[in-house]
Amino acid sequence: MDLFEQISNDIKEAMKAKDKVRLETLRNIKKVFLEAKTAPGANDTLTDDMAVKIMQKLVKQGKDSAAVYEGQGRTDLAEGEMAQVRIIETYLPKQLSAEELEAKLKEIIARVGATSGKDMGKVMGVASKELAGLAEGRAISAKVKELLG
Repeated sequence: MDLFEQISNDIKEAMKAKDKVRLETLRNIKKVFLEAKTAPGANDTLTDDMAVKIMQKLVKQGKDSAAVYEGQGRTDLAEGEMAQVRIIETYLPKQLSAEELEAKLKEIIARVGATSGKDMGKVMGVASKELAGLAEGRAISAKVKELLG
């Protein structure tokens, strides 16, 4: 079962359970999935890789919105956004811990032969591809700067 089918089935389960937050979140995900499937050039297909990227984008947007709400003193809205983020994250691959991320980046740095901050582009190119879905881009970038700096 691909992610699109899983989301569709989970929408039914959320309806039966009368879980409004989960239902709203899953419907939003399905809406974005349908938009991606019907986009020009998509050929009415949505791979799990594309679905994961879409959900990662939704998580990032939710976290950014929650931060804005926090800054404005609207903790009620921030909590709502973070509740949706937590639901979306259950469908994403497990994120690397800080230690696992550092170990993988050290291995990539050694492999590409990076020695200074000037080589950050080379490292980021490889790291972004290999760690896609396993760590946020910001976290990867910050750790690479730290390791090369």
